[in-house]
Amino acid sequence: MKNVITAIAIFAMMLGVQSMAKAQNNSDSKAKIVVKPSQLNLNVDETAQLESFVQDANGNATQDTVYFYSRASKSVSISKNGEGHQVKALKPGSFELIAYAESPSGDRLRAPVKVEVAYPPITNIAFRDMPSKVYTMTSTPIKYKVTDAKGLARKNADVNLASSKPSIASVDDYGQLQAHKPGTTTISATAEQAKTVWQLKVTENPVTALELTSESQEGRTGHVFNFNATPKNSAGNTVDGAPVEYSFIAKPDDDLGEGTSGQIQQNGRFVASKPGLYKIVAKSGSAVAEKTIRVNARDVQKNIKMVGHGLVSDVHTSDLWIWEGVDGGDYAITGTWGGNGEAYFWDVSDPANMTIIDTVTVDARTVNDVKISEDGRIGVITREGASDRKNGIVILDVSDPHNVSVISEYTKGLTGGVHNSFIYQDHVFAVNNGRRYDIIDISDPKNPETVSRFELDTPGHSVHDVWVENGIAYSSNWDDGVVAVDVGSTPNAQSPERHDTGAGSFDNPVKLGSYTYPSGWNHAAFPFKSQSTGDFYVVAGDEAFPNGLHIENQPTEPAGWIHFVKFEDGWDSPKEVARYQVPEAGTHNFWIKDDTLYVAYYNAGLRVVDISGELMGNLYEQGREIAKFVPTHHKGKIPNAPMSWGPQPYKGYIFVSDWNSGLWAFKIQEPSQGTN
Repeated sequence: MKNVITAIAIFAMMLGVQSMAKAQNNSDSKAKIVVKPSQLNLNVDETAQLESFVQDANGNATQDTVYFYSRASKSVSISKNGEGHQVKALKPGSFELIAYAESPSGDRLRAPVKVEVAYPPITNIAFRDMPSKVYTMTSTPIKYKVTDAKGLARKNADVNLASSKPSIASVDDYGQLQAHKPGTTTISATAEQAKTVWQLKVTENPVTALELTSESQEGRTGHVFNFNATPKNSAGNTVDGAPVEYSFIAKPDDDLGEGTSGQIQQNGRFVASKPGLYKIVAKSGSAVAEKTIRVNARDVQKNIKMVGHGLVSDVHTSDLWIWEGVDGGDYAITGTWGGNGEAYFWDVSDPANMTIIDTVTVDARTVNDVKISEDGRIGVITREGASDRKNGIVILDVSDPHNVSVISEYTKGLTGGVHNSFIYQDHVFAVNNGRRYDIIDISDPKNPETVSRFELDTPGHSVHDVWVENGIAYSSNWDDGVVAVDVGSTPNAQSPERHDTGAGSFDNPVKLGSYTYPSGWNHAAFPFKSQSTGDFYVVAGDEAFPNGLHIENQPTEPAGWIHFVKFEDGWDSPKEVARYQVPEAGTHNFWIKDDTLYVAYYNAGLRVVDISGELMGNLYEQGREIAKFVPTHHKGKIPNAPMSWGPQPYKGYIFVSDWNSGLWAFKIQEPSQGTN
């Protein structure tokens, strides 16, 4: 079985992998991991064998049980191969593998292995979407694609751009074509031995005026203004194909170090982060048009009140789920992390006095995920670290939350551990060993049955989470990003307009589309149909620990943000349009309801964010944050350390599980309610 783990390790694997990263220089034994060779130099698709063992202070090999994971699993893969490990180079660049082991004396050891993968020679360069004619006094960005001998796109290639007649049109140091006077010229692009040319004609610019319009001239911070500049000739006719450049001049209401005041795109979309006056400027050749708009403060901030807290201090708390029981009461279930396999059941009917009413204990170290069926009768908890290594899921009867019982344990094909799950129409989607998700029929909860599985075929692929709405499963796949899979969709208002429903089913999952982003940190996903605009998004959340986890003498510092991915033209054309990024903090789980985003932002606590209207830019800078609360407790598992795990809005309250301090309940205070 391949021993490959993603670069950004799943949080619930800290005890197994990341905790191995504790510094070994505090060890009295001075044991160390030896890897031969200690550095690899490979070509793309080339493989190499690694030998590894633990060596004691006297230089003796004490064991050969060493594990590896890749910090860039889609670029360099590593797998068990006989007595050693085989490394395969998938993409060019500089990478690092991590060897980890536990010495006979119990010391946690690690050793880095540098991998240098040579870039293949460039074999092709091609201009993309470039016009054959441009107008004088305009600027045009030059677009091209560079491909190497392995068919890989080379974004970091050193490309030389030149004009055969610079007096007619020249190219600046940043790849911008400047058209000066009428005539013809040849633009060449050269990269290593590859070369291509573009024949260009420059004609006299007929534009003498611009007509600049917008749908409004006043709005709030975060509001997206759409400007349209129409080029006109001396006869007043529209000039087709004339490029227009947009810019703006800001005059914020305060002058206290303005910061980022706004941004504008070259399609005329503008958003302001600060209140004030903004002059939008459009230019085409010598023609210029201006329009001034007013931007007011968004003014959505509200007070948040801590209503109740259920302290859990002897073990870390993982995920939560809140539901209305069959008896009409309100209940919660929380999991435990790195403990004894417990799931706690709470009565939260009075959020100010939340109490544990039952505990279910299973064979596991971690009960990471907890879910309750829509009818409030069936619960599913996931298992990791079982003593018999069977793991899998446990199906519970929760019709009486005061007396929860185990209906069945299901481990078939799930022995590697289930990190996350989702219940949808009598089926459980179980994330299996971080590689795929299994779809399990639980219509007879005593006799569950796997009906299908979905797994990507990309190198080093992995999956962390899955969420299902309207027959579409949205999985979070780290380097492979968000993947949408049809498992039985039907026509509804939540899906992208151009989605052909009914492509897949529970026993025949069909991939619809996906979206990846460069960091590879995709940890969670949530489909979102804006109530205010009708726009459809898949909202993707990161999880990252750039400095590692449980590193001795170093604090845990999460990173990452929330990505808003818009599907304007169906599943084939996703586009990331906005983000919500809190500085020096990192996201975990989140929830969206009624154009409001609820984020458990790890060390930055709970954040409640207004996501109404068209979205563009960094929402954090636009005054969209409604409220926040950073939960800590002096008697927490780690005292006074916030580590918010998951939120859920429910019946006017916001419930949050915190890794260090248990279950919390909050309520947003409307202005008339005051702060009491």
